[in-house]
Amino acid sequence: MNATAGGHGFFSGTRPGAKAKYGKASFELPILYLRDDFFTLYFTADVKKVRSILPSDRMHPVTMPNGRAIAVIGAYNYIDTTIGPYGEVPVAIPVLYDRKHLPLAGFVPALRQADYPGFGVLVMHLPVTKIEARDAGRGEWGYTKFIADMAFDITPEYLQCSLSEGDVHILDLRVMRRGFHVRDDRPLVTFSVKDGKLIRTVIAQKGVMRVSLATKGSFVKFGTHAMARSIQALDISDRPFMASFYTERAAILPSGTVIEENVRPFEGYHGKDRKAKHVTRYTPFGV
Repeated sequence: MNATAGGHGFFSGTRPGAKAKYGKASFELPILYLRDDFFTLYFTADVKKVRSILPSDRMHPVTMPNGRAIAVIGAYNYIDTTIGPYGEVPVAIPVLYDRKHLPLAGFVPALRQADYPGFGVLVMHLPVTKIEARDAGRGEWGYTKFIADMAFDITPEYLQCSLSEGDVHILDLRVMRRGFHVRDDRPLVTFSVKDGKLIRTVIAQKGVMRVSLATKGSFVKFGTHAMARSIQALDISDRPFMASFYTERAAILPSGTVIEENVRPFEGYHGKDRKAKHVTRYTPFGV
């Protein structure tokens, strides 16, 4: 892939990049994501419990009209990236930094306000299948990554990820393929903590997503792992209120910017050094 070809393409000007090395990861910044499967469910959560885990007093949960906070559980099956293929399962909390309210109530309007000042997602958990992805994520951004096993089922009817750490089940996530199409060229903004510093990272995206408020058939089922228990401790709703997946997507992950120092630790679950399983099936019928 030539990231400089075409002059005005999405990836133009990204190469040559800056060299970076952390642990077993040697890579160029920004990291480029060329092709993936990405699907997500949105749940409500107890606002007081969510607020209690935030690393900064300047950070506030985005709330629904009923006063509940939001917890987002998704899955990436990265097919082609500049650090190779791998799987990733983000658990994130939509938040506002230095602001307490969006101009419109609720999270659905926030989908179209991703560039609203202060809006972003705090990355609570971010298991990955690749040691290099873990070392890069923790080393550069402080992302809460650990090594886990993932089995993806990408079928014409649904997208699913089964997540575990060895024999310990973490969760199963399924998103049905339905919903209206939305062009999504707005950035994904993340918050993470590294060495007591709050980092804001703006991830450029270009893609098309499908969004549905009809979530029948979509679900998350939790296991007994510490990551699963920590999500359930936020008193998340039994059913999602919204689902989404991308029919096409590309992304550019650059270095982040320190926006606050001396914040509370937010390291997440560390796990162990191990070789994980990353399996993708496109039919349940053994073809």
